[in-house]
Amino acid sequence: MFYKNMTTFLYIIIGAIVLIVLWLVAAYNGLITKRNRVDEGWSDIEVQLKRRHSLIPNLVETVKGYASHESGVFEKVTEARSNAISAKTPQEHLQAENMLSGALKTLFAVTEAYPELKANQNFAKLQDELTDTEDKIQAARRFYNGQVRDYTTAIQRVPTNIVANFFHFTAREFYDLDETPEAREDVKVKF
Repeated sequence: MFYKNMTTFLYIIIGAIVLIVLWLVAAYNGLITKRNRVDEGWSDIEVQLKRRHSLIPNLVETVKGYASHESGVFEKVTEARSNAISAKTPQEHLQAENMLSGALKTLFAVTEAYPELKANQNFAKLQDELTDTEDKIQAARRFYNGQVRDYTTAIQRVPTNIVANFFHFTAREFYDLDETPEAREDVKVKF
């Protein structure tokens, strides 16, 4: 009788250990999946940013042909593009891309004074491609931020946070737009 109760108790303990191990494996694999989706989302953003960066020199050269005396604007765009390309972390990318967006706003504001430039087919095509790329960047940003939200929630929830802390899963930063008052202001152009 004692032997039979001891065997049953042992089976219960082994079953509980197996369930705990299976849960740990499932929690770990779930966190790995979420982290990989965050990395995938960031990769999508980088692809679109590279596309944007490759369009900018052509755009600047096209505008230079019509507005050559606007060299300060061109230098600002070129410098912002260079900083964006050399950014390493998501936060550096965010800051550099916000600066680049501001420089592009200024460039497009300058083009308003040149009707013949606005009528140029090459400029119109580049502007359309850049607009399309900006839309794709926003879609990639939304996907990335959604994945960051899910991943961060998973590593903060009990009991998954125990696995996350043990295996050093760390939160990722959201890729947000620049919400400073200066970034929300329209570009003012003076001639």
